[in-house]
Amino acid sequence: MTDPIWALGGAGVIDDDTIARYDKAGFGRPVGMGSRPALLIIDVQYRTVGTTPMPFDEAVQEYPTSCGEVGWDAVAHIARLVSVFREKGWPILYPHVAPKQSYDTGRLGAKVPAIMGIPAKGYEFVADVAPAEGDVLVPKRHPSAFFGTPLASYLVETGADSLVVTGCTTSGCVRSSVADAFSYNFRVSVPADAVYDRSPVVHEANLFDMAQKYADVMTTDALLAKLADLPAKGA
Repeated sequence: MTDPIWALGGAGVIDDDTIARYDKAGFGRPVGMGSRPALLIIDVQYRTVGTTPMPFDEAVQEYPTSCGEVGWDAVAHIARLVSVFREKGWPILYPHVAPKQSYDTGRLGAKVPAIMGIPAKGYEFVADVAPAEGDVLVPKRHPSAFFGTPLASYLVETGADSLVVTGCTTSGCVRSSVADAFSYNFRVSVPADAVYDRSPVVHEANLFDMAQKYADVMTTDALLAKLADLPAKGA
């Protein structure tokens, strides 16, 4: 997949007429990055990828909230970003769903009842990209990493002016967090191969929409090239 296609999002899903309409309306222009990025790793827990890479139909037998092997593909790209952020001394934050209690049912439990029965192992962070000392953990109850959490306060404290948003699901917690980050006036980048969803159609459609309205969407390779030009913390 070439970077120009990823820059648009929606590869193989969004028709040419739709792409042309958004272009004529002036959507989808690049925003670029600031000089002080922060990395969000959203819900990269075993419940969203499974304990080992498996096709979707097998993965949901272990955890019904798993996206299957596409999640593991994304984890490999997230790990590359984590390595760079650690090397540069930039902040890494982990918005995540904490283990559900009976009082957490709410509307999410009504829409997705299976989420209420995930065993403790499912809530552990995937070891390949797990938090390290100094990383910020942000438990959340709702899709957006900003809603009802101190995330915005943490980002102000770090001095971040731009966000790289990874994790899952593309259509759910990633998208809602991206929209809220945009609303807070952060510059937002989404590495399309470092986010994942259980449906490739939904994944691509949401990449397209985020690319048009809220974020710069590109491959991890393209994003890493941009990050390489930014100074490390304190430099």
